[in-house]
Formats: sequence, structure tokens, C-alpha cells
Amino acid sequence: MLALSDEESQEWQATARRAELTLEAGRASDRALERLRAQLVDWREVFMDAQGSHAQRIDNLQSQLAVLGPAPDDGSESAEISARRQDLTERLAELRAPVLAAETAASRASGLIAEVDTELRNRQADALVAIGPSPLNPVDWAEGLAELKDAVVFPLQEVRANLGNELRLFQFRQNLLVIIPLSLFGALLLMRGRGWAGGLVSRLRERLHVESGARAVASTEVLTFVVSLGKVLVPWVGLVLLVQALLLTSMFGLRGEALIAQVPLWGAILLVSVWLCDKLFPDPPAPAVFEVDPDKRPALRRVGGGLATAVVLAQIGATFEALSVLDEVAGVLLAFPLMVISSLALMRLARLMRAVIAPGLAAVDEEEAAPLRLRAAALLVRGAMIIAFLAPLLAAIGYRNAAEALIYPAVYTVGLLAALFATQHLATMIYALFSTRDDPAEALVPALVGVALAVLALPILALIWGMRVTDLTELWSQFMTGIALGDTRISPRDFIAFAMLFGIGYVVTRMVQGALKTSVLPKTRLDQGGQTAVASGVGYLGITISALVAITGAGLDLSSIAIVAGALSVGIGFGLQTIVSNFVSGIILLVERPISEGDWIEVGGQMGYVRDISVRATRIETFDRTDVIIPNADLVSGTVTNYTRGNTVGRLIVSVGVAYGTDTRKVEKILQEIAEAHPMVLANPAPSVLLQGFGADALDFEIRAILRDVNWLLSVRSEMNHTIAERFAAEGIEIPFAQRDIWLRNPEALQHTPAAQPATPASTVEERKDERED
Repeated sequence: MLALSDEESQEWQATARRAELTLEAGRASDRALERLRAQLVDWREVFMDAQGSHAQRIDNLQSQLAVLGPAPDDGSESAEISARRQDLTERLAELRAPVLAAETAASRASGLIAEVDTELRNRQADALVAIGPSPLNPVDWAEGLAELKDAVVFPLQEVRANLGNELRLFQFRQNLLVIIPLSLFGALLLMRGRGWAGGLVSRLRERLHVESGARAVASTEVLTFVVSLGKVLVPWVGLVLLVQALLLTSMFGLRGEALIAQVPLWGAILLVSVWLCDKLFPDPPAPAVFEVDPDKRPALRRVGGGLATAVVLAQIGATFEALSVLDEVAGVLLAFPLMVISSLALMRLARLMRAVIAPGLAAVDEEEAAPLRLRAAALLVRGAMIIAFLAPLLAAIGYRNAAEALIYPAVYTVGLLAALFATQHLATMIYALFSTRDDPAEALVPALVGVALAVLALPILALIWGMRVTDLTELWSQFMTGIALGDTRISPRDFIAFAMLFGIGYVVTRMVQGALKTSVLPKTRLDQGGQTAVASGVGYLGITISALVAITGAGLDLSSIAIVAGALSVGIGFGLQTIVSNFVSGIILLVERPISEGDWIEVGGQMGYVRDISVRATRIETFDRTDVIIPNADLVSGTVTNYTRGNTVGRLIVSVGVAYGTDTRKVEKILQEIAEAHPMVLANPAPSVLLQGFGADALDFEIRAILRDVNWLLSVRSEMNHTIAERFAAEGIEIPFAQRDIWLRNPEALQHTPAAQPATPASTVEERKDERED
């Protein structure tokens, strides 16, 4: 059973039964359903907590049963082991009973919560499509206007009645010494506060704008941003003081005081909206968040302020309607003009923004796609214009709820986007204070801040467009519960624990690798390739251990998804077999080390020095100073020539030809002296000179010598050729060149032919060409 008392169990059963009956009846109000839902959520939290009870003991019993294994079919198990298994099974069933009961109760609570949410959403949808009286129907005007008149006159009558009430007058005289200073000081702050803060911002900008550079501009913008908040705070404080002074007069009735109490909120909306317009479209020299023509910025500020004013008027009307309990006709007559004003202001703002982004869209070529920012702005402008046109039309027909669900969320979305842009601009300026980039707006960090702000704004945007708070909390609850993979449930806590443990292990692994590379391995006798292999092996081992520790520490049981993992491994084996082959080949190269960094190799027609050996590929630098990436599988399965493996000793062959008739022994002696005289040639084994053969044009000789460093092969060959040319010239030895004999079959064809005679056929020239091999 659940770890609940009898009274608590009865209370839960009564709550669940009441919820079922309420949903079946379908007559409860929205507020009653919300209260019932809150109770169900509380009970579900209790049951969710109960599911984790005795978890450690259950795991311990399961481990003991796993050690015992299944009972043999032939009955050969001893009585002691059988009794032990039965005892563990009974204890496990006893501990699992409350957990299963908690899961059942939590499932029932979740089902009831889902039913309540469905009922509330259905009611919300029905309200949106409900049709009411049209504000354009003259038949309803007389009745509606009369009720509006009574609703407006009633607060005034309350004030007139309070002026004749001695008790109210006594309270007024008692508070007069507080009311007067509050009124004067509040009026002063309200009327002059923005001017004071604006003057301070201007003086601060003039003083700080002396220096140039991104960092100086950023510091100026950050400081002026903070100081400019006074444009909101100072007049708002004055407005609060005035409201308090009005409330202290005690001359307003309940309805009037309720309206006056909302004035600070409406004033805050106006002040913040005007401040955002100033930040988004400031006058030069202040940098603008958007690239807008300075001539259009005042118009944008005015339209933005007008839009905020229209929204505040609509909120005043909605509050007045709720407090006065107006009927449907009077409410429509009051709300329709305010909605039209808001729609006109939104339409005007959309047209101005369309004019602002039009040059940017026109500058984009037809073959190129417009930047995402411009396309998103164009889409938002088009949507705003459609809503501004559609909302009054729906309201005129009688769909007031649908119209209000379009126009006011659209306006609030504009305000939210303005706040996001201003916040990102501030983040960019703060980043510029600590950055050396000339254009911080193009850096990665401000872009990531923008993405984070957009993600954080999604819940607010959802609430603006009609999602209930309980819907968001339910989504968050489901998110925190996690997703089920087989019998394993992975929650965000598990993921965070895994990420933290793996991150710590990864950092420790990199630190150990760094210590090995810089302090330990250089003091050993391992070559550079061996040091790289050891460091890479430690890295792979550390990452593997980090992953295992993170999985274990996060409490993830992946045995239940072993079948899925097996199926994925087959798919990966077919799809990524080349990558896996290169990976295995990379490990073989690092372990066997047939090549190392710095080796001169030739593979697949590419020759160069090995610069890096990674897990997937090896990078070599050719003699043309170009990098060639070679898959490791080619190095393992193909033929690789390593000129410097083990040592840098290598053979040099220099070919030279001399004319026929030259003393061959003299040539041999000269070439032997040249080879022995070069400092890069080893004395043991000694260089040799060979007469290779009798070529078509020359006697072919070769110098064969062993160099102490084959990396100098080309330089040594060039130096020897220079020396050979100098010695042969001094000794009078001729280095022949290829000769050609040309035979003319009909030489008379080359003679001048008279014009009167017909031209003779073209001569045929045969060329015999004999060349010796270099």
C-alpha cells in the first residue's frame, strides 16, 4: 500500500471521485476546474515522490537475485539456495507493492489532469468562435450607450457622495499634510523625470564619446543604457506617488480606487514602451539596433508610442468593463473603438517597417536568398498587416473574442521582440568591452546570447498567444519526468549528471595528456611517433572510462536498450564502414608505428613529410608545401615507402655522360674524387663510380654514394652536378648532347618552282631521332 494514512487515502479517493463527477457533469466554472486541477497536481507530486521510496533496497534485492540466477529446470538446486531465492522474491514483492500503487495512483491523477486540461481548452476554443452582437448594429446602440453612460456616471456619483460625507472629509483633512507633498513631488518627477534622465544621458555621451574604437563605443553604450533607465524609473516613481496621494484622499469609491490602483501598471507599460522606442531608434550619434534612416526614426518612435497608448487604453477599457459588469452589448461598444485604434497603430507601424526593410530586400539579387533576418522581418510585417486588417473585421461581424485573440497578442509580440532586441544589443556591447574584435556584432557569443534569449522568450510568447500557465507547467513536468527508452527513463537530471561527470573526466584526461606530452614522455627514450601513440592511447582510454563513469554515476541502465543498440550497430557498420576502417587503421598505425611524424614517405603517388597522424587520417606535407590528407586505411592496406624510417641514411645516384673517345679511367677518378669530397657522403661504405654502358650519344657513368641524411638528397645531387661541370670543363672532358641526322628523300622539291608549272607534290621528310636516356 501507499505510505499514506487512512485519512489521506480517503481524501485522495474523494478528490479523484469528485473530479470524475465534475468532468462528467461539465457544469463547473473555469475557476472551479482550475482549483480542482491544482489539487490533482499536488496529489500527483505525492505519488511521484512515493515511487522513489525504497529504491536502493529494491536495487539491492534485484542484485542478489541476479547473482543467484534463474532456478534450474531439472530441480537440482539445493534447498538452501531455493529458500534464499524465495525469501528475496517475497521481500522484493513486498517493497514493490507501494511503488506499484503509487504508479497506479499517479497514472490516474495524470489522466484526470489531462481531462481537465482538455475541457478547459475546449471551452477556450468555443469562446474564440462564439459570435456575439455586432458593434455596427444601430439597433443595439441606444441600450449599450445608456449602460455605458450609467457605468461612467456611477464613479462620479461615488465621488460626489464622498464629498458630502463627513467621515471622508475628516480622513481627507487628516491626510492633507501627506497628500500635498506626495502630489507635488510626484507631479515634479512625472513631468521632469524623463527630461532630467535624458539630459544626463546626453552629457554622459558627449563626455565619453571623445575616444574612438569599438571598446570606447561599447563602454559609452553600456553606461548610457544604465543611466537611460532613469527615463522609466523616475517618472514611474512620480506616478506611484500621485496614485498614493489620490488614494489617501478617500474620495473615490471602490470602483474608482480599483481603477486608480491599476494606473502604475499602465504607466509602466507606456514608459517602458517609449524607452524601448528610444533605444531601438535613437537619434545620432547613438548607434541604432537596426540600420534605419535617421529621418525615419522619429516617425517610428511616435508610432511605437502611439501603439503602446492604444494598448493601455484597451486595458483601461477591459478593466472598466470588468469592474462595471457591463452586459455584452455595452462591452462590445466600448471595446470596438479601442480595437480599431490599436489596429490602425499596428498597421502604421507595419507600413513603416516595410519601408525600412524594403531597400535591404531590393539589394538582394534574384538568384540569391535574402538574409534570414530580412526574411523574418518581412514575414512578421506581412503577418502584422493581415492581423491589423482582419481583427476589426472579425469584431465588426461579432467575433469579438477571436478579434481580441489576434490584435492584442500581436501588439504584445511586437513589444516582446523590441525588448529582446534591446537586451541583445546590451549583451553585444558588454561583450565588446572584453573583446578585441572590431565588429563584435558578428562574433559568436552575441549570437549565442540571442539564441538563448529567443529560447527563454518562447514561454512568454506562448502565454501571450493564449496558452495557459498550467499548460506550461504540465509541459515542464513532462520534461522533468524524462523520456523512456525501453525500461529506462532518462530525465534532465540524469542528462545533466552525465554531462557533468563526462566533462570532468574529459578535462582530467586532457590534463593528463598535456602532462605526458610536456613533462613525462620527452624524458623517455620513445621517439616522437611513440610519444604521440602513448598520448593518443591515454586520451582514448580516458574518454572511454569517463563515459562509463558518467553512465554509472547518472544511474542509467542501458541494458534494456541493448537490442536497439545492436540494431543500430548493424546499421552503423554498413553505413560507416569506411570511417570505422580508417579508425581501426589509425589505431594500428599508432600502436605499430610503421610511420611517425617527420618521416619522409611515399604512398599512392604522393610524397612528403608526415605532419600529423590522427585517428581517421594522416596528413603529409608535400615538397610543394601542400597538405595531403590520406585515409589511414590506405596506409595500412597499401604500399608505403618510408625513406627515413629508423635512420636518415640513404643512397644517392648521380648520372652523367661523356663523349666517346674520352679516357674512362680519368673520368672514373674525377667522379670518385668529387663523391669522396662531399661532406654528406659517408666514407663507409665508400662511394663508387660505375660505367653503366655505351649509350647512343655518350658513355654513361653513375656515382653511387650513401648520404648521412637522405633529406639532403636533392641538394647534394645539385652540388655534385655543379662540381662535375666545373671539373670536366677544367679537364677538357666533353659532355655530349643528342645529335640528329635529317635525310631528304627528294631534295629537288626544295628548289624554286616556276609559277607556270604546276606545283609538285609536297616533299616527304623523314627524320630519324636518336636520344639517350638521362
